[in-house]
Parts: sequence; C-alpha cells; structure tokens
Amino acid sequence: MSVRTYPSYWMYRDHRGEWRWTYDASNGRTIAVSSEGYIKRVDCRRGISLMQASANSPVFVRAVDSNAA
Repeated sequence: MSVRTYPSYWMYRDHRGEWRWTYDASNGRTIAVSSEGYIKRVDCRRGISLMQASANSPVFVRAVDSNAA
C-alpha cells in the first residue's frame, strides 16, 4: 500500500454502500466533498475527473458583492 500524499482525492464507500469522494488540501484538511453518492466506482471517478477539468473555470461574483472584503 502506498503512502497518501496531499493534495489528493479520496474515494470511499459510505454507510449506504455508495461511492463518494473528498478532496483534501496540502495540510490534509478536507476542502471539498461529493454532493452525491455513486452506485458505480467508475461514476465516482468520473465526478473527480469533472472537478479536475474545471480548474480553469471562471469565478463569478455578484456585482453587489464585488467590493466586499
């Protein structure tokens, strides 16, 4: 078994037997989680791939919040 490095994704089965993922930052803290469970492991992996592909997506802020600290 290899040693886990950070940042990284973690795939696991929840109490219902569904696949889920978490994303842990370089300090080991979880900063993102899957919003749904997946029946198939491959579908969970696809969800991770979608998150990875969105790394260059733009970030939008409402105009009323644009000057907030």
